[in-house]
Amino acid sequence: MQVLKINQQNPQLRLIEKIVSAIQKGEVVAYPTDTVYGIGCDLFNKNAIEKVYRIKGKQRNKPLSFICSDLRDISQYAFVQDYAYKIMKRLLPGPYTFVLRATKLVPKIALTKQKTVGIRVPDNNICLEIVKSLGHPIINTSITRDEDQLFDNPESISDIYGHQLAYVVDGGGIASRHSTVVDLSGDAPEIIREGKGDVTVIEMNQERSV
Repeated sequence: MQVLKINQQNPQLRLIEKIVSAIQKGEVVAYPTDTVYGIGCDLFNKNAIEKVYRIKGKQRNKPLSFICSDLRDISQYAFVQDYAYKIMKRLLPGPYTFVLRATKLVPKIALTKQKTVGIRVPDNNICLEIVKSLGHPIINTSITRDEDQLFDNPESISDIYGHQLAYVVDGGGIASRHSTVVDLSGDAPEIIREGKGDVTVIEMNQERSV
């Protein structure tokens, strides 16, 4: 395992390429988002996703979300209704996970029983550059230490999980808090979990749909 210090404002391309190369080989990496430090891998590598489940100690009946590079990217992997598009256009990139109905491009291992997916476009240049350079989404999930405490720095991740990771990206400290989760798979938005993201825009859309 190697710790790579990457500039959050202007990620160094040569370092991003190292991360992408590891992901293409089926490795799992840790990286910062705009909410927490998390771990991820190639969306289309089932063995790598199995590694993520093992590292996280998460049950397979709890699907993992994934990161897209932008709204256009999301439309390849999820069906986006007009109202949902307007909400996401206002809020992304940002600290939200949007639940949407999946297209056939999404592998079964990343689907819920309802054929939905959780998709993020974080406001963090490092993870977005990784996705752009890879050319398709990466699996994204937070990891915790004792008593569900979220990681806010790369050193702690390296100490505890380093032996299971190819790289830990050091993108600086984060005021860790879970993302706000919003279900956009139905006819109106539903807030599943309030987190770091402001829900004002979502609540306004809820009122209009009543």
